[in-house]
Amino acid sequence: MIYVVIGVVIAAVVTAFVTAFVTRSKLQNDANSTIGNAENKARQIIDDAVKTAEAKKRESSLEIKEESIKAKNDLDKEIKERRSEISRSERRIEQKESNLDKKIEGMEKREASYNAKEEQLKRKEQEVEKLHAQRVQELERISGLTSEQAKEFLLKSVEEDVKLDAAKLVKELEAKAKEEASKKARDYVVTAIQKCAADHVAETTISVVQLPSDEMKGRIIGREGRNIRTLETLTGIDLIIDDTPEAVILSGFDPIRREVARIALEKLIVDGRIHPARIEEMVEKAQKEVENMIREEGEAATLEVGVHGIHPELTRLLGKMKFRTSYGQNALKHSIEVAQLSGLLAAEIGVDVRMAKRAGLLHDIGKSVDHEMEGSHIQLGAELCKKYKENHTVINAVESHHGDVEPESLIACIVQAADTISAARPGARRETLETYSNRLQQLEEITNDFKGVEKSFAIQAGREIRIMVVPDQVNDAEMVLMARDISKRIEDELDYPGQIKVNVIRESRVVDYAK
Repeated sequence: MIYVVIGVVIAAVVTAFVTAFVTRSKLQNDANSTIGNAENKARQIIDDAVKTAEAKKRESSLEIKEESIKAKNDLDKEIKERRSEISRSERRIEQKESNLDKKIEGMEKREASYNAKEEQLKRKEQEVEKLHAQRVQELERISGLTSEQAKEFLLKSVEEDVKLDAAKLVKELEAKAKEEASKKARDYVVTAIQKCAADHVAETTISVVQLPSDEMKGRIIGREGRNIRTLETLTGIDLIIDDTPEAVILSGFDPIRREVARIALEKLIVDGRIHPARIEEMVEKAQKEVENMIREEGEAATLEVGVHGIHPELTRLLGKMKFRTSYGQNALKHSIEVAQLSGLLAAEIGVDVRMAKRAGLLHDIGKSVDHEMEGSHIQLGAELCKKYKENHTVINAVESHHGDVEPESLIACIVQAADTISAARPGARRETLETYSNRLQQLEEITNDFKGVEKSFAIQAGREIRIMVVPDQVNDAEMVLMARDISKRIEDELDYPGQIKVNVIRESRVVDYAK
């Protein structure tokens, strides 16, 4: 049994081995056939690839050859164009070089000619210098003076001649000015009136008297005009009787006389009896009434300000200022305002208030008589204050309130400031701020245009121009001519009220230090 099993097992093993061998042989044969087929296919694929590669290689080489041929043709074409352009450039350069050579040759010829001329000029200059030196030596030998001595002598002689001629000219001009003084004065007055003319002129030079009827005009004129002539003679005022209904115009520059005429005429109209004797009586009454009015106005002004002990004549002159105007501003009201401002300023800085008010009230007192006496209102005011024994502080304030004299006290400075404030406040005077500032600017521009002017300042509300000159450029003699030229130009180019003082200042300073 065991042997049978062993035999069966061995038979199974042998069968399995034989089967495996047979299967292996079959598989090996199949694999070999498959490998052979694959190798054949691979060889075929490789052959095809080689054939395709060779075909593409031939195509690529052909394309490369075509491109290289095309590039070569393009390159040859470009080279030809470059060569032609280079040849053209070479021809232009050769032409320019030839032109440049010609120009250089011409310049060399000119330079040679210039050098020759320069040599000639040098020789001539040397000859001229020699001749000049010989002439100078000959002149020095003949005159017995050196060149420096001769220059000095010539300058002195010319300076003396010029001074003499200038003195003669000034003397002749002064004589001529004196001869034509009356004519010039009238011209200046007319010019000043034209420059100052404004709407307010009519208001300050005429008065209108209303009439009950136009029949009164004939009675005022009188038989053959005797009534109107009598009234005009006694008052110094012109009566204008025209077509204005129920009105007579009184015209005159003196406001006091005009007021007298107005009051007298109104009294005559009320009274109804108009004849020369009655006119004379009414004018006399009107004069007394105006005098009383002037005195009352002066006393009222002193009471309003609180200033006492003023001389009666000064009080009367203050009252006259009620009828005086400056640029449309009433002189008495202006003085009262200045006095009050001066008192306020004095109180602020601890100065005598009463003295400041007194100086402020009297600072323009000269305006009450400047129509009757010669001189500026500053000079006349100072003389009046001296005449009636006013304090020296008041006199100095009157003299210095426009800068003509240096202030000696704080009160004088206060009056200066108060006067400026009162005149400059809006609406005080009939002059716009723009006109005022433009006039000051134009005044400084005119003076700055002159040669040698270092700087200039318009001061005193445009009444004075102070000009600082350079000492090295303007001497003392030229200052006189400069002041006249500036004054003339201001008169020609500016419109201004009153007069402008031209003050030219020349100062030389030498500074050293002791060490």
